[in-house]
Amino acid sequence: QVQLVESGGGLVQAGGSLRLSCTASGRTSSIAAMGWYRQAPGKQRELVAAISSGGRKNDADSVEGRFTISRDNAKNAVYLQMNSLKPEDTAVYYCNARLSYTSGSYYDYWGQGTQVTVSS
Repeated sequence: QVQLVESGGGLVQAGGSLRLSCTASGRTSSIAAMGWYRQAPGKQRELVAAISSGGRKNDADSVEGRFTISRDNAKNAVYLQMNSLKPEDTAVYYCNARLSYTSGSYYDYWGQGTQVTVSS
């Protein structure tokens, strides 16, 4: 199993910045990718950004150029630097760790979520 602990959410004005952090513990050697998802009220959870253990990144179009994901494999940590925040970025942000298996299957672990609120 993998446990994920997030930090860094909060309230910020539009145009401001926040940095989210997530640290994994447990079966971290099997983690293939880590990332961030978000869920706004009444909406489905969506991918914000993800990064593989090799450093390949995948960003949502809505955050391209504003958010940057990074990873420290030695610390089993993933970070999300969020700049130029907009009110529509308001959501609960969840850290994700995807474990892959030799069978080709995978399993997702989730953090408890951290609230990000952007005021206009």
